[in-house]
Amino acid sequence: MKEKLNKTEISWILYDVGNSAFTMLVSTTIPIFFQSLAAGAGITEARTSGLWASVTAISVLILAILSPILGAIADYKGMKKPIFSTSLCISILALLVLSFTEHWLIFLIVFVIARLSYSACNVFYDSMITDVTTDERMDMVSSHGFAWGYIGSCIPFVAGIILIFTRPFGMSTAQATQLSFLITAVWWVGMTVPLLKNVKQTYYLERSNNTLSHVFKRLGATFQKLKSEKKILFFVIGYFCYIDGVYTIISLSTTYGGEVGIDSTSMILALLVTQIVAFPCAILSGKLAQKYGSLKLIRFFILCYIAICLFGYQLDKAWEFWVLAIAVGMCQGGIQSLSRAYYGKLIPKEEASEYFGFFDIFGKFADFFGPLIVALCAFIFGTSTYGILALALLFIIGFILLRKSEKV
Repeated sequence: MKEKLNKTEISWILYDVGNSAFTMLVSTTIPIFFQSLAAGAGITEARTSGLWASVTAISVLILAILSPILGAIADYKGMKKPIFSTSLCISILALLVLSFTEHWLIFLIVFVIARLSYSACNVFYDSMITDVTTDERMDMVSSHGFAWGYIGSCIPFVAGIILIFTRPFGMSTAQATQLSFLITAVWWVGMTVPLLKNVKQTYYLERSNNTLSHVFKRLGATFQKLKSEKKILFFVIGYFCYIDGVYTIISLSTTYGGEVGIDSTSMILALLVTQIVAFPCAILSGKLAQKYGSLKLIRFFILCYIAICLFGYQLDKAWEFWVLAIAVGMCQGGIQSLSRAYYGKLIPKEEASEYFGFFDIFGKFADFFGPLIVALCAFIFGTSTYGILALALLFIIGFILLRKSEKV
């Protein structure tokens, strides 16, 4: 198989380079900046955390409802790019507003809008993989998307961190932080231009006279298909379980590190190391999938994550946190990219956006359910370490379901 990426595939990959920078902001700088705005308004730390958790949960629930509907609409001829572009414009405008607003409530509302539209973009973007490449090349192309996204996200992030620490031209920390939001917006737009120019919707459904009514009929039919297509059903439920663990480890790594006594500087550096390590490992996973099969490799990464959870349970030293960061970096790109590619090969190409809308539901609920498990363990046992063990159980269930999917 020809390894060289073509122009369309590269254009699709570059979008991952752009939007991953926003993902880095969401997990690092944006929550910290919101905390400073809330503290300046006299809001307690506990209430600030509660507000942030609440808007995250609300975003997840809204997306769970909208993703399949928007995806189903995008499957019609000539609809995917316009809906994607609209979602992108809303995301960028919201990020620009975040770059200037200093009121905590406005910041919170606009952040929800930015996150919702960003996540909507991802539904259409993920589904475009069926338009830009073939089943045989899907593992490789998806892996390159995640790999270059990891590296690409570091560039505006590091630029922003330098601004925040050096505060040139007499800027305050707040002004430097908001300028880093602006840099990310410009980066995101620049990396998206090739996709808008070069990626076309090659698989689609012809438009119906009553499009909206037809959309809901299709959604009902897809639910029935998911129930009857055991291979897809077992995979998506298994995906929900193991990706739950993956997302929770990513989102709570700094919180957990702080709980066991790792200083903030070490955690930020470890996060960057994770991104850098993930780059070659994601590309390697795409190559290995061509030889051994993507499902076997996903199951291998699940076993690795079980080991990571067991190691994380006893973590109490800075060097152990670094080992954990490197191990996560070696696995996360592979398991995410191969899951996206494998699902893309299972589903009907002309209904890819709708199916990826359902796929997004599992990812979003996983992002909500995993932290909830860890939080419950923390409240019940007084420490998050038992929550890490609970995540290992999720990986085990996911592994079993993938085995069932393969045997159907």
